[in-house]
Amino acid sequence: MATFILLSSLTDEGAKTITSNPERIQEVNTEVERLGVKISAQYAVLGPYDFITIVDAPDIQTIAKVSASLSSRGSIKIQTLAAIPIDQFISGLK
Repeated sequence: MATFILLSSLTDEGAKTITSNPERIQEVNTEVERLGVKISAQYAVLGPYDFITIVDAPDIQTIAKVSASLSSRGSIKIQTLAAIPIDQFISGLK
C-alpha cells in the first residue's frame, strides 16, 4: 500500500452542502473506502485548504480514480500528494 495526502478545498457548492448536511463528509469517506482506499486520518483545517486526508491506496491508479471521482462532483478541489515514509526516503538516498 502507498500513502497519499489529499489537500481539499470546498467550492461554494461544497460548503453549502456540508453546512446543511455535515454527515455528508462521513458519507463521502465511506464512498472513498468502497473505491479501495483506506482513510488513515482526516482533519478539518484553517487556511488555504479545508481538509487534509491521509489515505493508503494499493496503487497510483486507485488514488487517481478517487481524486477524479471526487473532483468531478464540483463540490471540492483536490491536490493529491504521494507520501514517502521517511525511512524509505533516507534509504533511497544511499
